[in-house]
Amino acid sequence: MELQQLQTEYIPVKPRLRTRLSYRIRQTYRYDTSFWRIAMVGPWGAAMFVFALAALGMPTGLGALTDILIFISLGTTGLFIAVHLIAVLLALIGLRLPRLYAGAVLYALAVIFFIFWQDHDAAVSAVTALILTLIGIMTGIGAGLLRSRFNRRLRFYIAALLGVLCVSAAVWPMDSPAAHSIATNGVSPIQAANPSEPGDINYIQFDYGSGSDYWRAEYGKRVDLFSTSVDASEYIEKWPAFRSRYWGFDQSSLPLNGRVWMPEGAGPFPLVLIVHGNHLMEDFSDEGYGYLGELLASRGFITVSVDENFLNYSVWSGIPDNDMKVRAWLLLKHLQQIDEFAGDPDTPFYNKVDLNRIALIGHSRGGQAVAMTKDADRWFSQDETLGNLERYNIQAVIAISPTDKKVDGGLARIKDVSYLAIQGARDADVIDFDGDRQYMRTSFTKSSPHFKSSIYIADANHSQFNTEWGFRDISYPKGIFLSRQAIIGAQEQRNIARVYVSAFLETTLHGNESYMPLFQDYRAGLHWLPTGTAYFNRFENADFNKLAWFDEDLNRVTLPNGGSAQGTNLTWVEEEVKNRKQTNKGTRGVTLEWQGNNDDSALYSLLWDDSFVSKSMSKPPDTLSFSLSNRSFELTELDLASTELQTEIELQSENGAAARIALADFWTIAPPPDVAFTIHPWLEKRLSGGKYKHPQEAVFQTVMLHLSEFTKVNARLDLSSLKRITFYFSGGPGKIMLDDIGVY
Repeated sequence: MELQQLQTEYIPVKPRLRTRLSYRIRQTYRYDTSFWRIAMVGPWGAAMFVFALAALGMPTGLGALTDILIFISLGTTGLFIAVHLIAVLLALIGLRLPRLYAGAVLYALAVIFFIFWQDHDAAVSAVTALILTLIGIMTGIGAGLLRSRFNRRLRFYIAALLGVLCVSAAVWPMDSPAAHSIATNGVSPIQAANPSEPGDINYIQFDYGSGSDYWRAEYGKRVDLFSTSVDASEYIEKWPAFRSRYWGFDQSSLPLNGRVWMPEGAGPFPLVLIVHGNHLMEDFSDEGYGYLGELLASRGFITVSVDENFLNYSVWSGIPDNDMKVRAWLLLKHLQQIDEFAGDPDTPFYNKVDLNRIALIGHSRGGQAVAMTKDADRWFSQDETLGNLERYNIQAVIAISPTDKKVDGGLARIKDVSYLAIQGARDADVIDFDGDRQYMRTSFTKSSPHFKSSIYIADANHSQFNTEWGFRDISYPKGIFLSRQAIIGAQEQRNIARVYVSAFLETTLHGNESYMPLFQDYRAGLHWLPTGTAYFNRFENADFNKLAWFDEDLNRVTLPNGGSAQGTNLTWVEEEVKNRKQTNKGTRGVTLEWQGNNDDSALYSLLWDDSFVSKSMSKPPDTLSFSLSNRSFELTELDLASTELQTEIELQSENGAAARIALADFWTIAPPPDVAFTIHPWLEKRLSGGKYKHPQEAVFQTVMLHLSEFTKVNARLDLSSLKRITFYFSGGPGKIMLDDIGVY
């Protein structure tokens, strides 16, 4: 009985739940030894690296270093709170592992995923979070081993070696772009002075603005010339309170701010306005065209870089509605303001501005805005505040990597103005050659002295045309995924802009015809341009007698003016020209595809019953012109296709005489570059909803052939009565598109 009672008295009683939980909480950190506490530096570093990227992509206007310190401080505070909460939770569950360290790993994994989770790229975000967290884990464990296994001096030497390796990796030269061999085929270089070199005119630099800008003293307390503000309330409704607090104004009082480079001398000088595109609002863009302002002013152009940063996107306040229309409207307001300055003896503009010689240059959304400004009546015909816009004679428009989106259901259609489009094939922001769309919507009357041209640069990107936009085309953190390996250097890219912008304005505003060959054939200016990339260009002016284009009907056999087409040993179809995203460019061409396995050459022939040489021409034509796109990259037999076209062109006159020449003797037209936008092929199809999944875009090269080359082959060929044009194709397989066939 006593034994039974004794056994009953010693039966253990299970502690109450509260006691057990209290005990577990007190034991929260028992497994977090000094090794694991040191190893936390790895996940912390991975998370803070991504917080620093987020700071660069979400600027506050206080400066990049300040933003990074703020974000890292907040991230570290969040980590401190999160790891302790997670550690307590793991202790309550009863998992036997270093809980603070586990909390740091889970925190890093979660914040990296959510920071990268943009545009619903969940797979990309998850993989990125996993990779960076694993790197952090390995780094942290390495730090723990370094701390516990080696003496102090050895730790110092190992840390120093790792530091040197990290710095070396950071500054190690990137792979240079693949060299492109460009055949000049005997094209004579232009003998004029290099247009990218400064002129011999001295200039001054000053700023005009509201005088109340507290972010930039040049438009605030140190402004040189006061301008008025303008009311855009008729166009903008969405203007968040944060944007007003940041800038100190709303849509009812937008400032007219401009950086001016003014040539010294009596004048009057042509006026050039440059406007940026949609960059981050807090990262000011108008400073980025000083290299053009200085060059152009030294060559006798009044150049103004227009500030429209307050219309740009902000992570904190979005973007104003109708911003695209207001960008163009503000350019017109700047013209009005400068016109007013030019009549005021107390301003540097007094009697210096030639309003009959105006050029507009725009980058990105600014590239679309300048075309809209020229076509202002389409959007602003009812705006009485703009006055008489005919007073401002815009002679030239330059679009650098422009957008081309419908505004109020319409697109700019400009007429009797010289137009130049500049685009990089490696543009990861505006990935389509949208300037080509505006090129095709630019037209001339027969008496017009104007022309249009485009230059497509194989290894140029979007941002490097502006000195303030860095080298990545999309903001961080997503910008880290973009590849830099094949992109030409910033100075090389800006030198291309110097050459083309300066030569274009010399031609259109100064009447210097010596630079015209550059726009007809880029090879005439190769001695001024970087040689490590490839170029494609188009050209057309009012003197062009267009014989065949493919927009007039859907019948592939019929041609304008009673002509007809036929194809032999090839497939041929008239179809829409498409950009990289497979949307229409707004024009049609004829696509020719041949297999190259027949004994007879494939051919495509255009024939008229009578001579296609217009009776209105005062003399026989001297140049055959057509636009050709090498689309061999679209062939399924790509590994078998020759990228060099084996093409011959034959002309026949009414007397039966014919002459044939080989295209390769005068032009070598390669397919457009195969672009890898991101650092890994897996990302190409997934990042930004598959934005980069098409590596190539069909682009045209205008081919101009002197007809004297045909008469050298057959002197009987009568250039005044030509009636047939035939393209012969051998080798293959091959695929091309033709458009805009005619004579000068």
